[in-house]
Amino acid sequence: MGIDPTAPDIHLGFAVVLRKLRDFQELGHIAVLVVGDFTARIGDPSGLSKTRPPLTEEDVKKNMKNYEKQIFKILDNKNTEIRHNSKWLAKLTPTEIVKLTSRITMAKMMERDDFSKRFKEEQPIALHEFLYPVFQAYDSVAVRSDIELGGTDQHWNHLLGRDMQRSFDMEPQVVMLMPILEGLDGVRKMSKSYGNYVGVAESPKEQFGKLMSIPDNLILRYFKLCLDYDENHLRNIEKKLKAGENPRDIKMELAEGVVSLYHNKKAGEEARKEFIKVFSENKTPAGIKELKIDKGEKIWIVELIEKAGFVKSRGEARRLITSGALKIDGKKVTDFTLNISFDKDTVLKVGKLRFVKIKPK
Repeated sequence: MGIDPTAPDIHLGFAVVLRKLRDFQELGHIAVLVVGDFTARIGDPSGLSKTRPPLTEEDVKKNMKNYEKQIFKILDNKNTEIRHNSKWLAKLTPTEIVKLTSRITMAKMMERDDFSKRFKEEQPIALHEFLYPVFQAYDSVAVRSDIELGGTDQHWNHLLGRDMQRSFDMEPQVVMLMPILEGLDGVRKMSKSYGNYVGVAESPKEQFGKLMSIPDNLILRYFKLCLDYDENHLRNIEKKLKAGENPRDIKMELAEGVVSLYHNKKAGEEARKEFIKVFSENKTPAGIKELKIDKGEKIWIVELIEKAGFVKSRGEARRLITSGALKIDGKKVTDFTLNISFDKDTVLKVGKLRFVKIKPK
C-alpha cells in the first residue's frame, strides 16, 4: 500500500484501507507500506484540477513521524515493512528514467480521467505530472508487489502498476480497491483539505462529537467501513434504522465504537456520557478551555470569538453570529455589532461543539 505523506494526520477514510491491510496481517501476511517520499517531492494532481504542491524533504520526514504513530494504532508493527521509494527512485539515472517512460504509452496516460479532462478543457498539464504515475507504478516492480491495496480513486494508478510489472516480465499484482468514505458533509470524500474528516489521533471528545454530526443516511456505511462488526450486527443496525429507531441513539453506538477502537473502551464510554451531558442535558462540558480578558472592559463580540480561536476570520465570526450559532450563558446572541464586558465567569458556546469559559481578571 502506498502512502503519500502530504499531511501529518490519518483520518477514518484512510483507515479503511489500512484496516483491510491489517486483515491480511491477521492471516499471516507481511504488510509493505511504500512511503512516497520521492514522489511527494514531485507533486501529484491526484484527480484534482491543479497540481498538488511538492513537499520538501523536511515536510516528508515530519509528516511520516506523525503517520507512524497513528498507523500502528491499526497495523501490527511486527508484521509491517516500511519502504521509502526514494531508495530506488532517487538512484535512477536520466537514461534509466527515459527507458522507464518508454514502457508506458501516451495513450495509456491519457486514459487517466483528470489528464484527459484537463486536456479537453485546454488546462495546462506539466510534463513532470506524467512522471508521477510512472514512478508510482515502478514502486510495484521495486517491492515485487503481489497485491496492492488502495481506494477506488487509485484504480488507474494501480492498474498501471500491473502494466509496468508485465513490462519487466513479472506476474502482475492483484489490485484490491476499498470504498471511499464520505466525509462529515455527506457529499465529498473524507479529506483534511475539505475539513470534513475525523482523525484517528483526535481526542475522544472530538471524535465522538464529529461522528454524531454525520448525515443519517451514512450511519450504516460508517458502521461497515469504520468498525469490525459482523454481518449479523450490521443487519440488526439496518433493521433498527428501517424501523424508525432514533438515529441519534444509533450514532452514539457508532461514535462510542470508533473512540473505543482508537483509544480504549473506557474513553468510549466517557465520551458518550459527556455527549449526553452536553447535548441532551444542556450542561457545560468538563475541562473546557479558558480565555482571560480584562474585567469590565468592553470587547467587540466578533473579536472575542476570534480570540477564542473558533474562527479563521472575522467574516466567519459574523456569519456564525447572525446564523444564531452563538450562545452566551445559554442565551442566543445574533447581533455581531455587540460590544460586551464581563464581571464574572461566563460560558460562550459556538455551534454544537465549541465552548470557552471567559475568565475576567
